[in-house]
Amino acid sequence: MARWCYRHRLVVLLLWVGALFGLGFSASTAGTDYANVFSLPDTDSKKAYDLMEKAFPASAGDTDTVVWKVDEGSVRDQDVRSRIQPALDGIAKMKGVGGVTGPYAGDTAGISGDGRIAYARITFTEQANAVPKELVQDVVDTARDAGRDGLEVEVGGQAVQRVQEPPTGLAEMVGLAAAAVVLFLAFGSLYAMLLPLAVAVFGVGMGLFSTQLLSHVTDIPDLAPLLSSLIGLGVGIDYALFIVTRHRKGVLRGLDPEESAVTALNTSGRAVLFAGGTVCIALAGMLVTNLRFLDGVVIGTSLTVVLSVLAATTLLPALLGFLGARVLNRKQRRLLASTGPEPEKASGPAARWSMGVQRRPRTIAALALVVMAVLALPVLSLRLGATDQGNDDASTTTRKAYDLLAEGFGPGFNGPLQVVVDGGDAAALAQDIEQTPGVAQVAALPPASGVTVIQVVPTTSPQSEQTDTLIDRLRDDVIPAAGAEAHVGGVTAVSKDFATVTGDRLPLFIATIIGLGFLLLLVAFRSLVVPLTAAVMNLVAAAASFGVLVAVFQWGWGLDLLGLGKEGPINAFLPVIMLSLLFGLSMDYQVFLVSRMHEEWVHTRDNARAVRVGLAETSRVINSAALIMVCVFLAFVLSGDAGAAMAGVGLAAAVALDAFILRTALVPAAMHLLGDSNWWLPGWLEKRLPHLAVEPKEEAAAPAGAEAGDGPASVVHGFVRNTAGGPVENATVTLMSQGGRELDRVTSLADGSYILSVPAPGTYLLSTTAAPPLLRRARQLTVAGEPLVFDVELEEGAEVG
Repeated sequence: MARWCYRHRLVVLLLWVGALFGLGFSASTAGTDYANVFSLPDTDSKKAYDLMEKAFPASAGDTDTVVWKVDEGSVRDQDVRSRIQPALDGIAKMKGVGGVTGPYAGDTAGISGDGRIAYARITFTEQANAVPKELVQDVVDTARDAGRDGLEVEVGGQAVQRVQEPPTGLAEMVGLAAAAVVLFLAFGSLYAMLLPLAVAVFGVGMGLFSTQLLSHVTDIPDLAPLLSSLIGLGVGIDYALFIVTRHRKGVLRGLDPEESAVTALNTSGRAVLFAGGTVCIALAGMLVTNLRFLDGVVIGTSLTVVLSVLAATTLLPALLGFLGARVLNRKQRRLLASTGPEPEKASGPAARWSMGVQRRPRTIAALALVVMAVLALPVLSLRLGATDQGNDDASTTTRKAYDLLAEGFGPGFNGPLQVVVDGGDAAALAQDIEQTPGVAQVAALPPASGVTVIQVVPTTSPQSEQTDTLIDRLRDDVIPAAGAEAHVGGVTAVSKDFATVTGDRLPLFIATIIGLGFLLLLVAFRSLVVPLTAAVMNLVAAAASFGVLVAVFQWGWGLDLLGLGKEGPINAFLPVIMLSLLFGLSMDYQVFLVSRMHEEWVHTRDNARAVRVGLAETSRVINSAALIMVCVFLAFVLSGDAGAAMAGVGLAAAVALDAFILRTALVPAAMHLLGDSNWWLPGWLEKRLPHLAVEPKEEAAAPAGAEAGDGPASVVHGFVRNTAGGPVENATVTLMSQGGRELDRVTSLADGSYILSVPAPGTYLLSTTAAPPLLRRARQLTVAGEPLVFDVELEEGAEVG
């Protein structure tokens, strides 16, 4: 398939462009229909919600709040009223506003006890996601224009929060720009830099458009597109980076660009398919939690990953075909033409670090464990909950409105509880609730259809642990003691129940994704120790990354620096989503690292060499890939969505720790200490396991009837001549496997003769390079059991494959 895509590159590119624009047109025509469905069967808040929906059908539109405060006097003063009431009247006349209820219409419940703070409710005709942003901005501008010195006016609510978000796509653009810088530094080539970015744009673009269309046929939360972009950009760029890096190595070793591209797709491309599959399996692990809210997240993110893998394995070889040798920078192309193919060897900082790990594995392992343990300590304080507008940045109008309501009417006013009574004495229950510690206000609404709703305002904020304690006290003590049939609901109670359910199901979820990952690695690497090590490392990375998350978002360390508002509990859905992504991405790095080690182990049966070579040859590309992911994830701090910002910071920390500490230090150090036992597998299990090769062997493919590596060693010999038939002296002649592994290299003699040793019968690549104007020539040849005579003719001024 890779060869077909390479040779039919224009067709492949046109198909991808047509698909992208076709999906984009369809999605823009259909619009969006995202739905945040929190289905929590068998929870008290769900029972309360069902009763309220039956007795009090929900209003059609979103309700937002205008809050104002005076520094001196009272909000009842005529000069204040003369500025606020015209603004409220103007808002009520706007098209799309269903109504406005305020404290100046006879109902003084909207005025604080000291008379300095008041609020009015604005009801739109549509839900928050459907309200035009232009209308919301007009409402905000009209309300805030009524303010003056000594009179502060702010606006809060879901619809208002949407107009505060940065422009759609800002996080993605910043992430792509940061990734471009890293790619350019890694490749030193503009064309090579653009390849992973193009693959990511196509994969994520088609994923987002497809998710948008699917939102019309199934429930997909509005968080799904953000998370799809986050994971899609990360894996799309990384997968293309692995393939392009392998392709560039092949070209530098003298392979024809087409052969190099095919080999890269047949080796790194297979690893990408395996890695993409593990990410999707990890994401699908969210389904075991049985939380409907996450079903749409699984659909959106998995679809984007699949399309990113498809782009990396079909679109990328087509783009490589357009570039040819220009995938290298000019300096590399000149060196290749003048000095011939590069030998296959690891050098530089990566090789020195790998040697250092081999010499001091105990010290490095101990230091890495200490760092991870320290970072994991805050996870002991992890508290799940939900973010609200009280976590917005202090400069936003929604946060200011939230704080004003808390100041004027108590911290619990922003998250009242609804006790829904379906039987018993509601009045007596209301009196008992009013006397309960932690309750600020109680108000019973008129009954409807035999159902009474008691509004309960706690003395503490919706995110406070004391509020959670109050909910438990009402459910476990107060309601049973009153003999009433009642359930505690409301947004705050739903958030608490969601956090409880998620926490209860986390162990099963973690066991599922670790178990699946263990089985995949067991089959891929034919070892018990490698997958067991990977599972332990994944748990260590998860603990440390959640420790960072708790320190930043729950304790507030660095929140002001990042502009992420006020500290609070960790979103209840985040552990499941983040663990899925973390286990999938860490599995990627484990596959790319250990597959190279395993390949060397199969060839040499020397564990120390296998670990050293594997680390030296993969650490640079893994660290570059991780740095790109960190940049992409951190860019989502700019998304304007608190959940996406949390996920971005958490995943950035997880990827950085996983790549820079675990895969670069702790994993290789542990493998050095474990020795040959890394590759141990009981014989009875070896016979029963199916065979799954992450990467094919790079040795030459044998001719029909023989396997590479079987049969006697042989030679290939001949003469290197120019087109006039004259001998070419000092030409570099290199024999390589089809995967680009250098097997032998010689320099032609004065008469142009050369002789190369061949390890076994099979198909090989022969690369010949001489000084300009004679350029290199790469040819494929098949060696049987007998010596092969092969003469090479070099042309002037052109490169031949």
